[in-house]
Amino acid sequence: MKTDAHAVLTDKDLALTNAYWRAANYLAVGMIYLLDNPLLREPLRPEHIKPRLMGHWGTTPGLTMLYTHMNRLIKAHDLESIFITGPGHGGPGLVAHTYLEGTYGEVYHHIDQNEEGMLKLFREFSFPGGIPNHVASEVPGSIHEGGELGYSLVHAYGAAFDNPNLLVTCVIGDGEAETGPLAASWHSNKFLNPARDGAVLPILHLNGYKIATPTVLSRIPEHELVSLFEGYGHKVHLVTGDDPRQVHLRLAEALESSYRQIATIQWQARHGHSLARPAWPMIVFRTPKGWTGPRELNGLPIEGSWRSHQVPLGDVREDPEQLAMLERWLRGYRPEELFDATGTLIDELASLPPKGERRMSASPHANGGLLLRDLRLPDFRDYKVEVSEPGTVDSEPTRVLGTWLRDVMAANQETFRLFGPDETDSNRLSAVFEITDRAWNARHDPNDVNLAPSGRVMEVLSEHLCQGWLEGYLLTGRHGLFNCYEAFIHIVDSMFNQHAKWLKVTRGIPWRVPVASLNYLLSSHVWRQDHNGFSHQDPGFLDHVVNKKAEIIRVYLPPDTNTLLTVADNCLRSRDSINVIVAGKNPSPTWLSMNEAIAHCERGIGVWEWAGNERGSEPDVVLACSGDVPTLETLAAAALLKEHLPQLSVRVVNVVDLMRLQPESEHPHGLPDREFDALFTKDKQVVFAFHGYPWLIHRLTYRRTNHNNLHVRGYKEEGATTTPFDMVMLNHVDRYHLVIDVIDRVPELAVSAAGLRQRMVDARLSAHQYARDNGEDPALIRDWTWTG
Repeated sequence: MKTDAHAVLTDKDLALTNAYWRAANYLAVGMIYLLDNPLLREPLRPEHIKPRLMGHWGTTPGLTMLYTHMNRLIKAHDLESIFITGPGHGGPGLVAHTYLEGTYGEVYHHIDQNEEGMLKLFREFSFPGGIPNHVASEVPGSIHEGGELGYSLVHAYGAAFDNPNLLVTCVIGDGEAETGPLAASWHSNKFLNPARDGAVLPILHLNGYKIATPTVLSRIPEHELVSLFEGYGHKVHLVTGDDPRQVHLRLAEALESSYRQIATIQWQARHGHSLARPAWPMIVFRTPKGWTGPRELNGLPIEGSWRSHQVPLGDVREDPEQLAMLERWLRGYRPEELFDATGTLIDELASLPPKGERRMSASPHANGGLLLRDLRLPDFRDYKVEVSEPGTVDSEPTRVLGTWLRDVMAANQETFRLFGPDETDSNRLSAVFEITDRAWNARHDPNDVNLAPSGRVMEVLSEHLCQGWLEGYLLTGRHGLFNCYEAFIHIVDSMFNQHAKWLKVTRGIPWRVPVASLNYLLSSHVWRQDHNGFSHQDPGFLDHVVNKKAEIIRVYLPPDTNTLLTVADNCLRSRDSINVIVAGKNPSPTWLSMNEAIAHCERGIGVWEWAGNERGSEPDVVLACSGDVPTLETLAAAALLKEHLPQLSVRVVNVVDLMRLQPESEHPHGLPDREFDALFTKDKQVVFAFHGYPWLIHRLTYRRTNHNNLHVRGYKEEGATTTPFDMVMLNHVDRYHLVIDVIDRVPELAVSAAGLRQRMVDARLSAHQYARDNGEDPALIRDWTWTG
């Protein structure tokens, strides 16, 4: 659909639009350079310049133009829209627009829209005690930290899901477009349902260069570029040029045409006229890098080259020629025409942007806690596994959890989605398909199952997309859960980092309202990936998680089904946290009744009196465990000790909330020293079987009184394709080795239990050989049950 550019922009509109763009550019340059003299009331002097020049100019003028024109489109059609900035280092441009719209001053009350306020804005941009030079969480209207590239488009689609009235404008930098996550993100349009979801308008911003080298997409022939994006399923609009007047006209036309196409697609889908996957519009916006800035310096080009990427004139304080160039640059925007005598934007320009919540910088969709509603959660107690005695009933924890999640999804059909890389069935959550399908808006074949445009299970074989979709979904006020194989969640380590940093910062921003927590369910874990082998065995995400700010992260290792249900309910109710749950999917004993599970999870850590044989005095040894398989092996070891060393007083401690091991000074869930000492004693030997790498437990407990007597068994990079029990034996987490550890650590057993120790060594050798000969574990292991 083509429109008449001159019908979109009259000559007056064009003049005002260009003036507003100049105002945004002026502010952007001022933020990078000026410490004083914000409106150039006097000639520019070295002392007016910041001592450290920080910021990125190269992408900024393109961003300010796009934002200016989106404001026009919003007003023309009364749209709800947010602006996601992939080239997040173009922060000066976005901050400038939030200032011009008034939102910046509304959330930071010391910034008025006058000369004094402008000066304060300049002084706090990329300045100690101020705001970053990226489009970060401190910037109103942002849900996307642009410091790390690659995630803008996937965040945009996450924001659009279940937001039928929202148009997400997403600018993708041409450097960012070279990243793997962004390349995969173009497939997100196959998961967007125009009947129920909002729309994403991708704008590929081609300015030709990264920090020092050309960008790939800027150098391929135009027909190849168009073919690429048509192949991704888009209708491509090209806007190219370096003459501002012509680019304004072309951009206005492209945006209007794109919006009309989006509106037509949505109207047809919502009125039953079209079920075919549409070709959504996108814009390729090609303008010079560093546009409107200095043309050259010392005979070398700046505008249109990589030299404009950050600070084009880097020695302004010391070099009079550069100082004069900067003054000419700033005065070239004619600020005296844009701001009145008080430094306030003139009325004619101040009337251009939308008002209230229609401003992209003030949209509640970009401050999702404003829109967040509590989930309607079915009572998890109704899904319990009945247990009369510990360990007498087997169940599949994630399969039972799946029935609860099925009903969570049924009760929250517009605010909850399940995300995962093609592993919902594998992780035994398939009950959710009783009430919904996998989201799918591409071709269907006759043998396909559980695929539909209206599906609410988001499956794609890219952990990056799952993570990014969920982040966008959460940050715009909804809830979700990401299930993944434990070993492969590492693929999103860096995305996890960025989201954790976002949450950490927003907790200190009063106007940011808390959002639903990011919840991970890691199954198909290290101890039950024996059939897939070493490549699928890695519990190290937990080590990565606990690096982050303690107030943000929670780690749960429920030992059975009832504790998993309890933990999951707690996590879906939480806010502004990252919750990591590690749970098995294979049949395993249920140790606790539901009431016991609730009490145990409330404590986060506790003595399982029924598993030990304390007799009212201090134990001789403490057997501790965290994780479902380590718990099983610990209880089996406790049973062996009861049988063969009945005189030994054994205490069994289970840890479900890993952060309880830290002191209370280090984590909100941390256990006070007196309580830790009461559980683990001050001087007895502690043998701890842990799900992950053993040094993580030492790291969490190194300040504790009895740390020197703490001996941890966990995964130590000994993996193979083998049997489940052989897998734990390879890493010395098996029951026999735990008994050996007790004998070796408790002094009085060194001689008296030498025979038992030898039998334990022989039992390990026998089980290992049995697996090699028969391809399975001995019946003694496979059929073991707790007998008390």
